[in-house]
Amino acid sequence: MKKIIIFSILSFIVSPQTIVSQDTISITPHKFTAHNKGKMYFYWGGNRESFSKSDIHFKGRDYDFTLYNVNAEDKPMGWHINYINPTKMTIPETNFRIGYFINDHYNISVGFDHMKYVMLQNQEVEIGGEIGESYANYAGIYLPSGNHTIDLTDGNFLQFEHTDGLNYVNTEFCRVDDISGLFKIKNTDKFQLNITEGLGAGLLYPKTNAKLLGKERHDDFHVSGYGVSAKVGLNFTFFKYFFVQTELKGGYIDMDDIRTTSSSSDTASQHFFFLQRIITFGGIFKV
Repeated sequence: MKKIIIFSILSFIVSPQTIVSQDTISITPHKFTAHNKGKMYFYWGGNRESFSKSDIHFKGRDYDFTLYNVNAEDKPMGWHINYINPTKMTIPETNFRIGYFINDHYNISVGFDHMKYVMLQNQEVEIGGEIGESYANYAGIYLPSGNHTIDLTDGNFLQFEHTDGLNYVNTEFCRVDDISGLFKIKNTDKFQLNITEGLGAGLLYPKTNAKLLGKERHDDFHVSGYGVSAKVGLNFTFFKYFFVQTELKGGYIDMDDIRTTSSSSDTASQHFFFLQRIITFGGIFKV
C-alpha cells in the first residue's frame, strides 16, 4: 500500500511537467524563413549595363566587312513610372524572374533580362573587308591591317542598336544562404539577409534597330544567338514574404544571326561581354 501511494505521488509530480514540456514544444513557433524548400518567388526590377567593345561583321549581297572595336552603351530611363505601368513595363531596362526552391539552398528559375545596346554614333572605327560598287559612296576593298577607318558620326553608313531590346531569355541555377547571424539578426521573420550566387544560360531574342549602307531602316524581333552568365547578389527579406534583391551579373553574348534589313541575306554577327547592376522587388511564398 505504501509503494502504491509513493508511486501515485511521483506520477502526479512528473506528469504535469511532461505535459508542460510537450505543450511547450508544440507551441514553439516555426519560423517561415527557417527553410526554403518548396517555396516559389518572383521579382521585377530594373538594371543598368556596360558592354565591352566588339567586332561587328556585316554580310550581304555585294558586301562583306567587319567594324573593329565598336563602342556601345545602354539607354537608361532612370526612375520612371513606366516600371509599374502595365502597358509600358517592358519599355525601360528591366528584369523579371520566377523560381522554385528544390531544397533549402538551391533554386531553379526562368526569366528575361531586357537590356538595351546602342552603338555610339560619335566614333571612328577601323574597317576591314569589301563593299561593292552598288554602294558607290563606300565601295572599296579594306584590308584589315591597312588602317582603314570610317567615321560613323553622321549615321549615313550605319545606325545600329538593340533597344527593344537586347533580350536575354534565360534559365538560372542559384544558391541562397542566410547570413543574418553574422549581423546578429535574431528574428528573421521580421528581417532576413541572404546572399545568393548563380549561373545562367539562354537565348538572345533582340529587336534590332538598324540602318545600313543607306538601306531602309529595319526593326524586328529575331532569335539571334545565345548567352551565358554568372551573378552574385544580396537579398533583403521583410516580414517573411517581401524582398528587395540587388545583383551584379556578368556574362558573354554571342549573336551570329542578327537581322539588319528586310532581306534575309543581310545579316550581322557580334560577340561581347556585359555587366548588369540590378535592383528588383519581389515576393516569396510556400506552395
